[in-house]
Amino acid sequence: MSDIENVDEVPVDHPKSAPDDRASEGPFDESEANPVRPYVDLGGLKVLPREGLHVRLEVEEGTKRVVAIGLDYANSTLQVQPFAAPRNSGLWHEIRSQIAEQIARQGGTTTVREGAFGPEVLAQIPVAAAEGQAGHQRLARFIGVDGPRWFLRGVIAGEAAVDPAAAAKIEDLFRSIVVVRGSTPMPPRDLIPLRMPSTSAGAPTA
Repeated sequence: MSDIENVDEVPVDHPKSAPDDRASEGPFDESEANPVRPYVDLGGLKVLPREGLHVRLEVEEGTKRVVAIGLDYANSTLQVQPFAAPRNSGLWHEIRSQIAEQIARQGGTTTVREGAFGPEVLAQIPVAAAEGQAGHQRLARFIGVDGPRWFLRGVIAGEAAVDPAAAAKIEDLFRSIVVVRGSTPMPPRDLIPLRMPSTSAGAPTA
């Protein structure tokens, strides 16, 4: 690993992993988003409201810091997290292998397959069973997109992990997300700060 502190000077060890049409179809950088759409402003992320969508903030116990956004939609859940990334290289190739190692340590299995956003990790994760009950596996899809100076990770569970129709709805939701990287220098892999939505819910300013 390099000790270079300037994130933009990190060598391009891993190319970016993103759909060819990411800039026009999403997930979007703040500079690419439509300024008149009524986004819900969550700090490092903006989410477009839609019928049946419920937004949850996942908060770290000790620090009360918002560490992820949970989106409940189409009988599925999509957990999203934005991270700082180098300007010229991607994080997803490396993070995929780390996800596989972590799930293997939990006794689960993973398969890398080509998905709507490029390579994704399909994971079977063991779930602890109550006493007297048989354990079972939870299916989850880990998706990731490298953008300009950011990386957006998603974890899909529920119907969208197995049903193509639900998957298409969740993938469209993931596409609609806007990442607000900001200009503050941040080390690669640092979580871009998230926060409670403002009362204006991201409404456009005049």
